Parts: sequence; C-alpha cells; structure tokens
Amino acid sequence: MSYKLRDQIKEIFQYKLALAGIGILLILIGISVYAVVAIPYDVATYLWRGGEGIWLDCPKNALPSWISLFSAKKIPETIVLDTQKGQVGVTKIIFPITANMSKLRIEFNFYYDYDDFPSEINLFYTAIYNERSPLVTIYWTKPTGQQIKIIDMVLKKSGAYYLSIDAVLANTLQSYLTQKTGTEPEYAVVPVIGLFAVEDSSVLKISTVTPLKGKYNVVIEGTLFEENSNVDVKLVVYGKIYGLAGTDHLRRDLSIALLWGTPIALSFGVVAALSIAVIQMIIAALSAWFLGKVDFTFQKITEINMILPFLPILIMLSVFYSFSIWMLLIVVIALNVFGSGVKTYRAVFLQIKEFPYIEAAKAYGASSLRIIFLYMIPKILPTIIPNLVMSVSSFVFLEAAMALLGLGDPMAPTWGKIIDDAYSSGALYKGYYYWVLEPSFLLILTSLGFALLGFALDKIFNPKLREM
Repeated sequence: MSYKLRDQIKEIFQYKLALAGIGILLILIGISVYAVVAIPYDVATYLWRGGEGIWLDCPKNALPSWISLFSAKKIPETIVLDTQKGQVGVTKIIFPITANMSKLRIEFNFYYDYDDFPSEINLFYTAIYNERSPLVTIYWTKPTGQQIKIIDMVLKKSGAYYLSIDAVLANTLQSYLTQKTGTEPEYAVVPVIGLFAVEDSSVLKISTVTPLKGKYNVVIEGTLFEENSNVDVKLVVYGKIYGLAGTDHLRRDLSIALLWGTPIALSFGVVAALSIAVIQMIIAALSAWFLGKVDFTFQKITEINMILPFLPILIMLSVFYSFSIWMLLIVVIALNVFGSGVKTYRAVFLQIKEFPYIEAAKAYGASSLRIIFLYMIPKILPTIIPNLVMSVSSFVFLEAAMALLGLGDPMAPTWGKIIDDAYSSGALYKGYYYWVLEPSFLLILTSLGFALLGFALDKIFNPKLREM
C-alpha cells in the first residue's frame, strides 16, 4: 500500500462525517450478518410467503411491541392456550360414560389486565374420529362470574371457529348487553367488545366502553361418540402489538423482511455501483487507448444509450419478464455500462495517455493491456471512489422503487416489498404508519450512511474541496 493511499485512509478518520457514515454502515452490515446467520434465506422466503398455518397465532396489523413504552394505556398482547402443549391454565378431561361414548371438558383460564380490547378471538381444533363427529358447546365466563353460551358445534376433522366475526354471537351479545343495562348500545356490538366489556352504562357508547380486567374462563363441553375419539383445541386471543416490527395484513412478522432487506439492499446497491463503475472505466480506457474504430464504436454505442430513457426501459422489461431480484440487478448493470461515465472517464484517460510515465512504459515495450490495467486505470481509481460510494444509495432506492411499482421480486423479503404491501393495503389511510415508516427509515439511513462517507471521501480525494 503506497504511503499516499495510507495517509488518505488515515485522513478519513479525521472527518466526523466520515465517522458517522462508517458507523451507520457498520450497523447495517451487522444487521446483514445477523440476518444471514440467524435466518437462512430459504427459511426467510418460506416464512415471507406465509404458507398455511405459519402465522395463524399472530395478530393482523399489530403495532411493534416497543410502542407500549410510549403509551399511557397497556396495549394487549396475544394470548395462546393450547391443549396439546400442557400449559398452565389449560385443563382437558375425557371420561367414559358408556363403552363407546365419552364426555369431554376443556377449560381455558387466562388473566386479562389490558386497557384495550383484543383484535380478534379464534378457536382452532382437531378432532379424531371415524364416522360420528363430536358435539361440543362453548361457554364464556367473565371475571364477574357471568357465563355466556357461545355456540353449539359439530366438529369436523379439523377447522376453526372465528368468534370475532360470528354475526349470530354479535346479535346475542347486543341483546345481552341491552338486557343487562336496560338500554340498547348506540353502536353495533362486536364479539371482542361484548365478551370483554364492563357491563355498566359505559358500554352504551363506543367512546366510553372499556375492557373488564380479571380472570376469564372458556369452557368447551362435548360428547365423543366413538371409543378412541379425541379433540384438541387452541384458543387465540389476539393482541394489538407483536415483536420488534409489528405485523402486516397477512399476520407476517415485518422484522423478517426488515432484517433480510438489509443485506439485499446493500448487496444490490454495492454490486450495481461497483460493477457499472469498473466496466465503464475499462470501456473508456480501451476507447482512449486504441482510438480509431474501437473508440468510434464504443462512443457511438454510448451516445445511443445515453439518449434512451433508462427507467422506462427497465420498467417495460420488468413488466414483460417478471425478473427475480438478481436478474433485475444484471439488467440494471447491462443498461448502465454504456452510460455517461464512459465519456467522463475517456476524457481523463486521454490526458493520462500523454503522461511521461505512459510514454516510458511504451518505450520499454509494455503491452497495451498492461498499460491500461496497471498504469492508466489505477491512476484514476481514487478520484472515482467518492462518486462510487455515493451512487450506491441511488441503486438501493431504485430496487425499492421497482418493488413499490409492483415490479420487484415478489418472493424476496425487501424493504420495497414491505412498502408496496403497505401501499396496496392502504396502510397510511388506516393509520398503520409503522408499516411504511420502518422500511422508509432504513432506506433513508442507508442513503445517509453512504452520502456522509462519500462527502468525506470527496474532500480527501478531490483537493479542490479541501477546507482551508
């Protein structure tokens, strides 16, 4: 390493902007390493595709858990009770009454001490039988001891009962609360409110209704009509916060795409910026050195490419061929190798070509390729580093923009895909700001990191910008 380059590297650490940029980029690199090690890419894409049953226990559109630190209210978390897991608060008894018939009693007990209502309540079940389906009845008991019959059910082999959207149960609860308070509530009572609400005058208005804190009890009583028949049930009372990043409309944990979006964005931006700069330099050096037909051909291709609209062509190709993210990277590089940089580098190489040390190299018989790759290209490398670093963020945003237009890789968990899903689902309109702000913050942070480092490098490698 030459003394000059070593001094320039040391000089980087004298600029606060450079240190800030390096710090941001180290954080992003750390996140990338963690994502690659902790969640292999095939696992991440499998989870992001959201196969059947993966996210059933997660709430829809849940806020990040850390939001509760800034909220005066205690926001509900998800409660999951499963007869197959032997949890505290879960009891399951099957006792025979005849040779072939048995009675079933499943009891779920949980303590609810939150200041808001849950978002949903679901029951998932599996039943084992040959011909005769089990019959069950579900009861809900509030902390006050008031018991409400929910439903009578004939169970299939497997299925779910969605209490939150049961219209019959909603009407039952509306009538129950009307009878309890003597006045009909001013709004349509939904099950999550009816099953948790304090049963006094506050329940009459949606603005005043509050959840009743205390111990809740859900009992499932049934009859099994075959000797080896069995039933298992999972009760899920969905909260309104989940994980570090929250969830989307498909119940997916957004932290997966936020984590894996980091290495994808960095690799996409760095590979695109570096590849394009290197290829453009080689083309410019060949053009300046050989001149003649080589120069004419490269310059005409560059001039034609420069008048073609890059983004519309990229969009058109993406619409026709539905690229994966790595094929998109190749196409972006291919469309930019004959960009305006070829003209700029060629002008510099034409000057370098006349330097005395190049004449000396020609005099001792150095080959053209040796002069180009060992004497000419290294001469301008330091000057292009700042622009190369600053151009990374533009390719990171390009990938995100393609995803936002619905032209990105639908299987890849990226920041752009999160924003696209949020836009398609009306996240801002519905108030799910975290869904848009989290990936946007990471995009801006990445851009800021490369910009700060690039500005500092520009001052170091471009003497005209040095501070007096």
